[in-house]
Amino acid sequence: MTFFQLILFALSAFIFYIFFKKLFSEDYPKRGIDFEAKKDNAQIGGINRPDKTFSEPTVEPTRLEQLIAMTDEAVGKGDLLEAKKAIQSALIVDKKSSEVISRYAYILNESKEYEEAKEYYQKAIELNPEDDMLYASCANVLHKLGEETNALEYHQKSIELDAEYAPHYYNYANTQYDQKEHTLALELYEKALTIDPELAVAQEMISKIKTEKSL
Repeated sequence: MTFFQLILFALSAFIFYIFFKKLFSEDYPKRGIDFEAKKDNAQIGGINRPDKTFSEPTVEPTRLEQLIAMTDEAVGKGDLLEAKKAIQSALIVDKKSSEVISRYAYILNESKEYEEAKEYYQKAIELNPEDDMLYASCANVLHKLGEETNALEYHQKSIELDAEYAPHYYNYANTQYDQKEHTLALELYEKALTIDPELAVAQEMISKIKTEKSL
């Protein structure tokens, strides 16, 4: 054996020694151990392919979300008393939630508690001043209370925020009609019908006003 062959033999032996040492050491990566979830709340699942299945743990609804859901369910059933109990409990949890306050205002209105409904609609508007439906709903409550000037202002604001929603014009027209402003009411009913040709109640009021004028 030449000196050069001796060097090659020694080098080969050293390489094999390093390879087998690494192979049987604890540093060698083992299948299924080094793979980790990328999110703190993620879970790795699957037996045959742990790298294929990835799921999130179930997130339970908060108490507030549960109470809001209970309120909506009760309203859907027409049980205003149960809905009121649920939403009052939600108010205790978070008295500054616009979702809760607007629902409470709706229930008060449906229960014909108009003064309180007005108060809570105005609170909801303070929290969410760009919600056109809150202005429209509050306007209807004000109309029922006989506060026509304020009702008209709220109707106008709802239209300002969403000029393409036909019921806003229809509700505004109703208030004008009750104020004996039949000409203006007619224009508003016609505008509502232009936006939504299937709004039958608007067509009925247009026919009614035209009939009254012809008498």
